[in-house]
Amino acid sequence: MDVDVTVERVIARPRAEVAAFAGDPTNAPRWYANIRSVDWRTEPPVRVGSRIDFVAHFLGRRLSYTYEVVELVEGERLVMATADGPFPMRTTYTWADAPGGGTRMTLANTGSPKGFAGVAAPVMSAAMRRATTKDLARLAAILEGPRG
Repeated sequence: MDVDVTVERVIARPRAEVAAFAGDPTNAPRWYANIRSVDWRTEPPVRVGSRIDFVAHFLGRRLSYTYEVVELVEGERLVMATADGPFPMRTTYTWADAPGGGTRMTLANTGSPKGFAGVAAPVMSAAMRRATTKDLARLAAILEGPRG
């Protein structure tokens, strides 16, 4: 069974600002609760072909995986796919101007877990939806918070 989770949120900041912050993998541990560390295999900044190692803690397990940037449209879309890791996963960020101002950010995760993870896909999907919803709320709080 596949995992297919899409969450979106309007963030009260300009699209270029949201895309620049969220689209920089170095910032991921600041707004993703489960990501513990990020290590660039290629030199920043992010571009098609960039490879980044992530270490996360999810559903009680430590996960290590490498994402490769497979698509980048500056300020509009970033797509990363696992090059190495526990199962194939694709993460897509999209940013669009929201009616009334701000940015509508969509975060989609799709993948095909194998073995036990495949059997647990419905539980994994529900947990991913909860976590991603909280992560986007955290991102909004960081970007919308007081400037200091």
